[in-house]
Amino acid sequence: MPIRLVVLLYIHNTQSIYEGTHHTISTKALTMKATPLVLFLLFTIAKGLHNPKCDATHQHDHDGSTLQVFHVFSPCSPFRPSKPMSWEESVLKLQAKDQARMQYLSSLVARRSIVPIASGRQITQSPTYIVKAKIGTPAQTLLLAMDTSNDASWVPCTACVGCSTTTPFAPAKSTTFKKVGCGASQCKQVRNPTCDGSACAFNFTYGTSSVAASLVQDTVTLATDPVPAYAFGCIQKVTGSSVPPQGLLGLGRGPLSLLAQTQKLYQSTFSYCLPSFKTLNFSGSLRLGPVAQPKRIKFTPLLKNPRRSSLYYVNLVAIRVGRRIVDIPPEALAFNANTGAGTVFDSGTVFTRLVEPAYNAVRNEFRRRIAVHKKLTVTSLGGFDTCYTVPIVAPTITFMFSGMNVTLPPDNILIHSTAGSVTCLAMAPAPDNVNSVLNVIANMQQQNHRVLFDVPNSRLGVARELCT
Repeated sequence: MPIRLVVLLYIHNTQSIYEGTHHTISTKALTMKATPLVLFLLFTIAKGLHNPKCDATHQHDHDGSTLQVFHVFSPCSPFRPSKPMSWEESVLKLQAKDQARMQYLSSLVARRSIVPIASGRQITQSPTYIVKAKIGTPAQTLLLAMDTSNDASWVPCTACVGCSTTTPFAPAKSTTFKKVGCGASQCKQVRNPTCDGSACAFNFTYGTSSVAASLVQDTVTLATDPVPAYAFGCIQKVTGSSVPPQGLLGLGRGPLSLLAQTQKLYQSTFSYCLPSFKTLNFSGSLRLGPVAQPKRIKFTPLLKNPRRSSLYYVNLVAIRVGRRIVDIPPEALAFNANTGAGTVFDSGTVFTRLVEPAYNAVRNEFRRRIAVHKKLTVTSLGGFDTCYTVPIVAPTITFMFSGMNVTLPPDNILIHSTAGSVTCLAMAPAPDNVNSVLNVIANMQQQNHRVLFDVPNSRLGVARELCT
């Protein structure tokens, strides 16, 4: 059945974006903590501006399921900023979130391959898109953070201690709500399950937060498709402030994910196209099911890592800058199920992170190509070490996967200050951490591409597509 539902781009803990004034980069700004996304917002968003697209309901297409996507700072978003911040603050703060996201992804590997349970580990997830879902009967609408590196979904429930939302899910108001018993198979699929009487409960950490939840079931509706008895966490207590206010929808490959629980409905297939941050309407789409997917698209095999079954691993074999394939040690790109090393596509990381040998090779060739035209001073901003204060002509960067090349144009490579006075290479090295062995293809590099996750055929496809 065709569906359309609203998705909002969500930047967790980012409070605002400033409106329209020009800024220059000061030395003081370089010492601030980092952030990435707002760089691309090179325009003013008028607060409270009515947009008729906000009221759009689903439309039926003949070829599948389509979901509407909006940026979190659009007038349609309840999370649009209330207080202005400078461009420098926005950039550095967002980049700090990416650093935490990389720690989270690498800790997943460590937790499964080195330390099976690491409830005390500081893992900060920073999902950047949220989906509007209806839960219960009658339906209650929540905005769930969408994350391709998580499996189980969870929402804050009534009487939750420490939850920040003012609109939690109210189980008592739903006639289809029920708790999952301790003996149910789903109870064995959550982390750290415990038995609260006869009901299944579990504890987990999320960023700096510790979370206690009950495992429950209810009808979850994505646009027009109700999914009865969907299993998810009903949060009872949160310590810390890292949890997305209205919960999370897991799009990973493991048990209890949306793919696993809607296998008959969507056949474990979905795709998305993420809009550019430069466009005013910020609308993209998330397509569920195989019918509506593009026919002309190149694929690369998905790799299986039993120690980290949620992540979408692919085989990155080389990287080309301009026409030159840069010299990267094979072990920097190699997939290793034991250590968790390799390359993943992730919707929650903003800027692509490469392990240090790979990043250094790409950065050095990028700088060399820029210097061919004229000698320019290279500056830095936060974690970005390749920035210029004059306009540059950037080479393309091509990720070369098994069976598929993805060539990125300048819009997917460069970030610009609002005044246009600073331009940076929008990639960074993975954190200097023994567990940081992942190359992460992040959402800025995915923008204006259709990314297709075809799990039954164990393949991932990418095709250029404008999502505005």
